[in-house]
This record gives sequence, structure tokens and C-alpha cells, in this order.
Amino acid sequence: MQGTFTLVQEWYLVGLHEENDEFTFHITRYRPEELQKLASKTKFTRKEIQLMYRGFKQECPTGMVDEDSFKHIFSQFFPLGDATNYAHYVFNTIKQKHTGKISFEDFLNILSKVSRGSVNEKLQWVFNLYDLNGDGLITKAEMVDVVSSIYEMLGRATQPPVDESSPKEHVEKIFNMIDTNKDGVITIDELIKWCSRDETFLKSLETLDTVL
Repeated sequence: MQGTFTLVQEWYLVGLHEENDEFTFHITRYRPEELQKLASKTKFTRKEIQLMYRGFKQECPTGMVDEDSFKHIFSQFFPLGDATNYAHYVFNTIKQKHTGKISFEDFLNILSKVSRGSVNEKLQWVFNLYDLNGDGLITKAEMVDVVSSIYEMLGRATQPPVDESSPKEHVEKIFNMIDTNKDGVITIDELIKWCSRDETFLKSLETLDTVL
């Protein structure tokens, strides 16, 4: 999740530097909803949306982000590793099914839930990230794939250094704790119950409640 918010913070800072820029949506191919509608649908203020959009349109002047562009933007924040696979998984939780792309509204809506939503809303996004095939269950193989992508993304920044077996070892420990009925899969209810008992994890979710 951290990479996603690093990306948003960067767009927000870009917006801060454009002090006299009016909030307009004059872009070539795509026109987002009006500012007031976006503010009413999300947990962000008009000013916050203005600033984020200014950064967004600099990186994405057409108003739509495809997967390759998303991976390129994401990779800039993790120069010591390879963020390709993790960016792919994050992209799949945000993209529109009919276009395969992300609009500013798409990104803003998911960010609103994950950064300022309820604990359950945040955990639902985490669950969707790990539920790679969208069947409502997380398998051990799916968790290994996502955790491996996180290790790849962090690269040389990972301390202590990890080897190929590290993701599997990590998943083996955590998966068995969450899978309380030992049926080999994790449901959203199991994830919520386990996380609600983990104070450290809940505090990490609270850190996402940032004022941009």
C-alpha cells in the first residue's frame, strides 16, 4: 500500500508548486466529473482534489492511465528494486473493467476508501489486492505471488537481505494464523477477524489516515 500513497503524495506536491493554476479539466481525451461532485463522493476536500489533479494531469495529460504508464510511474519511487509485478496487482484493483485503464475518478475513489475509509473498507482493498483471480478467496499461492512482488519492489532496500525462500517462509507463518478453519483459503471475514486482533496492523492502517 505504501507505494500507492507515495505516488499520490508526489502528485499532490506537484500540485502545490502550481500556485496560480485554475482547476480546469481541459485535456485531450477525457473529462472528469466536476469538482463538487468529486468532493461529495469522496472524503477529500475541494482543495485537496485540486492539488492532486494538478499533479495527476502532469503525469497523465490524457486523463487516463494504462497499465504500462502506471508501472512506469510506480517504478520511479522504487529505484532499488523491480516494482513491475506489484504495480500490476495494484493496477488491477483500480482499473475499469471495460477500458482496462484508470481515470482520475477511479484513483480518487479508491484512495478515499483506503486512506480515509473505515477499517473494513481498507481491509477490503487489501483483500482484493491478494485475491488475484477475484473469486472471493485468497489462496496460499496468491499470497506468495503478492508478497514476492513486494520483496522484488523493495529490492536492495530490504533489511535484512532476503533470498528466494523468504516470501514463502513469511507467507507460511502468516497464512496459517489467518486461516483459522484450516481449509487452505482465507476469506474476507477471516482476514478482518485476524487483523482486528493485531494492534500493530491496526495502527499501520491508522497511519493511512493522512491529511494530504
